[in-house]
Amino acid sequence: MPPQNLALENMEINTNEEKRSLSFVEQFVEEDLAEGKNGGRIQTRFPPEPNGYLHIGHAKAICMDFGVAEHYNGICNLRFDDTNPSKENNEYVENILNDISWLGFKWGNIYYASDYFDKLWEFAVWLIKKGLAYVDEQTSEEIARQKGTPTEPGVASPYRDRPIEENLALFEQMNTPEAVEGSMVLRAKLDMSNPNMHFRDPIMYRIIQTPHHRTGTKWHAYPMYDFAHGQSDYFEGVTHSICTLEFVPHRPLYDKFIDFLIEKETNAAPAQANYRPRQIEFNRLNLTYTMMSKRKLLALVEEKFVSGWDDPRMPTISGMRRRGYSPQSIRNFIDSIGYTKFDALNDVALLEASVREDLNKKALRVSAVLNPVKLVITNYPDGQTEEMEAVNNPENEADGTHTITFSKHLWIERDDFMEDAPKKFFRMTPGKEVRLKNAYIVMCTGCTKDAAGNIVEIQAEYDPTSKSGMEGANRKVKGTLHWVSADHCQQAEVRIYDRLFNVENPSADERDFRELLNPESLQILNNCYVEKYAAERQPGEYLQFQRIGYFMADINSTAEKLIFNKTVGLKDTWAKQAKNG
Repeated sequence: MPPQNLALENMEINTNEEKRSLSFVEQFVEEDLAEGKNGGRIQTRFPPEPNGYLHIGHAKAICMDFGVAEHYNGICNLRFDDTNPSKENNEYVENILNDISWLGFKWGNIYYASDYFDKLWEFAVWLIKKGLAYVDEQTSEEIARQKGTPTEPGVASPYRDRPIEENLALFEQMNTPEAVEGSMVLRAKLDMSNPNMHFRDPIMYRIIQTPHHRTGTKWHAYPMYDFAHGQSDYFEGVTHSICTLEFVPHRPLYDKFIDFLIEKETNAAPAQANYRPRQIEFNRLNLTYTMMSKRKLLALVEEKFVSGWDDPRMPTISGMRRRGYSPQSIRNFIDSIGYTKFDALNDVALLEASVREDLNKKALRVSAVLNPVKLVITNYPDGQTEEMEAVNNPENEADGTHTITFSKHLWIERDDFMEDAPKKFFRMTPGKEVRLKNAYIVMCTGCTKDAAGNIVEIQAEYDPTSKSGMEGANRKVKGTLHWVSADHCQQAEVRIYDRLFNVENPSADERDFRELLNPESLQILNNCYVEKYAAERQPGEYLQFQRIGYFMADINSTAEKLIFNKTVGLKDTWAKQAKNG
């Protein structure tokens, strides 16, 4: 199919979809399609470095890279930027694959920057032979000083004009087991007075004497990101290299290296090339009370401030999955904040609101009591039980119902009882009626206290004609309480999470990030009770503990020791607390 026709076909695919406003990135893509660039192809890539777990910021890039390819009937490949073996391993590779799949995206192919090490080396040798690269034996500190400032030109390295044959020999020496890390680097010979600092003879290769997770000990010199990235895009046929705003000043260098590569590969002037990737930048995701630096997140893991990369307090995708976030809620949130050319700090409450909205549609409603106190229905027959029908999800009739056992002895929330209650307290208090959800209307008749004055038991009487579904059940009462049967429930550990950091923008705070951690970010409740239907739910099943919030069974939960993580509350009470505090 001619390029022009393929471009028109892609445009038709877009116009036949549900109408929505295009991001500026998509506008650029449509311009390229309309002009027939790259034969009308759309090919993107997501290029994570396997040096840590993906976080919510990466999810924004994933949604863009894969989303553009999906929207224009193109392809998005996954490419691991594995050019620094000292920080990378296969554990990170496997988790990146899992996270992308969980978010609901499918890659076309899996590549590694290490797939191109031979080609990149060959390209570097070509640049040396062209007099466009040289080996520098200065220290990193000396090189940094000589680069100058944005307003002052740099100073040429004393090795800048060494003979080509000497550069070739030293470059080969860099890739030997005897080469000393930091003793030599390969630099491009560009322009030491260019106002763009990235153009001032950038480093292309450095020595790293650490075995690579894929290539073992074959290599001892490894390409820098700026040298490997654009060339990998070119080798793979990427049409649109979409990245975040910090790469804006890198774009001229990205284009320059590709100019050289086109000349080498096609023996033609870059202007005559019928294909070249286009770099487009968008704003990265910043969230309040959240740290996105992988280096600092790794420190939290290694120094045991959190239980691991998938700790539910972490902003990692695996941490959010373990906490009970749904992939759709994350995608909806990213769609809602959009893509711009300006960095901003987004309120984490917007993410949590998206989680609530999505989980409200899919979470099973179950009963759980987190701070229990015994309720005895004094006029209910001893030993008698009833199975009460409970709706699984009022938002989705197809989810059906389950039964919950009712008996004489129940657990209710301690906060749902007050002996001397104010007028507008519509929960349990002596002399007033409340409904026990899915069961009966009861009237509190009193309570029992221990020697210290703590309430240890509440007494009430039930109305046998007020069972849910009965004719008498329509009698109006102002309060409805959840409960579990004391003899038909299971004890559970419930973990309540708060913000991991105490300051709104920890990334911008100059103090050590460890000082900014919230010491109350995790609260563990051991004496909780859940109905048996809830106890049978597995990790990955979304739950709503009625009147409390959304929860999910933890990956370490077992039949003998139930563990539930609180995903998010039914309302954003944290923002209110922060405002008042």
